Amino acid sequence: MNAVRIGNGCGFWGDSPDAPVRLAEAGNLDYLTLEYLAELTMSILALLRQRDATAGYATDFIDVLGKLAPQLKKQPTLKVITNAGGMNPTACGKAAKEALAKAGITDRAVGVVSGDDLLPLLDDLIAAGHTFNHLDTGEPLSAVRSRVVSANAYLGSAPIAEALKLGASIVVTGRVADACLTIGPCLHEFGWPHDDWHRLCAGTVAGHLIECGAQATGGLWVNADETTGLETVGYPFVDIAADGTFTISKPPGTGGAVNLETVVEQLLYEVADPARYFTPDVVADFTTPTFTQAGPDVVKCVGAKGHPASDSYKVSIAYRDGWTAAGTLVIPGPNAVAKARHSGRIMLDRLKEAGHTFAHSYVEVLGAGDCVPGVNSPAERVSDIPEVVLRVAVRDANKAAVERFTKEFAPLVTSGYPGTTGYTTGRAAVREVFAYWPALIAKNAVTPKVELV
Repeated sequence: MNAVRIGNGCGFWGDSPDAPVRLAEAGNLDYLTLEYLAELTMSILALLRQRDATAGYATDFIDVLGKLAPQLKKQPTLKVITNAGGMNPTACGKAAKEALAKAGITDRAVGVVSGDDLLPLLDDLIAAGHTFNHLDTGEPLSAVRSRVVSANAYLGSAPIAEALKLGASIVVTGRVADACLTIGPCLHEFGWPHDDWHRLCAGTVAGHLIECGAQATGGLWVNADETTGLETVGYPFVDIAADGTFTISKPPGTGGAVNLETVVEQLLYEVADPARYFTPDVVADFTTPTFTQAGPDVVKCVGAKGHPASDSYKVSIAYRDGWTAAGTLVIPGPNAVAKARHSGRIMLDRLKEAGHTFAHSYVEVLGAGDCVPGVNSPAERVSDIPEVVLRVAVRDANKAAVERFTKEFAPLVTSGYPGTTGYTTGRAAVREVFAYWPALIAKNAVTPKVELV
């Protein structure tokens, strides 16, 4: 191909179940990508797999694939790339094959990319000298090894391209870097060398722009308003040329917006140093691309420059780190902000009196600027706030203490300030905490695996 159209219909597990179908129907795509994974998602999937060896993947994908079946029949060349495999890509691939067969589609090969799951190898890797030091603190993983529930390397795009070369129409991966869902098809279609850093950077920019779905087409846009049409927001696609230049747009007639603001806002999403954005394929320099408005809801990108990839994979590790719970109440009336803050202190003081303290506790007043502390002026000075939401959260290694905490919200309805309400949904849920441990591992210690179901 001289150009390829790649659209992303899912930005996370929990995104709109209808968006992938609408994008496939209206986008005239060559490839549909579906991005399901986040760091927390991996630890949740790890626990699901512990309970059931056939689980551990994003089950929403199987439902979406069934809904996509009519379009897959109409468009036999449409390919689907997804990281829905999570902690169990093989099981997800088999489930995908069964879903296609149920829909009467038996001529599409399903490829599976695995090898990212390092948990079964973790002790051997540590014994071999891989310390998995925490990227922020430098602490070795041995400090929390007994509590680790998942450890996954962020694989690159080469295994996806290999699965496509083997004839896969559906490619299911475990943990890969998000932009690789876009770069893999480019490697396959254009034959980009694995050391063509500039084109790999361009593919990374394109993949990063569409990986979060509607965030690039008006979702979370700073200037979105009622006229933006987010009710019918279109999900993004990119038209990438063999030289790496591309445009980003959305299906005609859909809501949202594609302009310099929506695109650049997404470009800087989850980026620390824009000049050195590390991926398994390339160190991308996000300061080099030039963006221009090429038409209504069309932005063109040229000039992306990259640097050689590192010799390491990032590893996302999750470990058990206690228990947490959070609950809310509505505090109305005069001086609502002050009363809410005092109500939170009342709860924690009563719990201390009962013998329960917590490693971490937090009282915030929603409506008083606490969502973005320090950005808004102190809302306590505003006398006409008629009501606020009190949110109190705790975290501790003692599960019993956290469970006791959940019983202190309802008493404020009769023993707190007048009008206190919002307690009828029941007690807050106690949840296990999975803390995040980022680390690196040498690429030569990880072996990606590609197979057809």
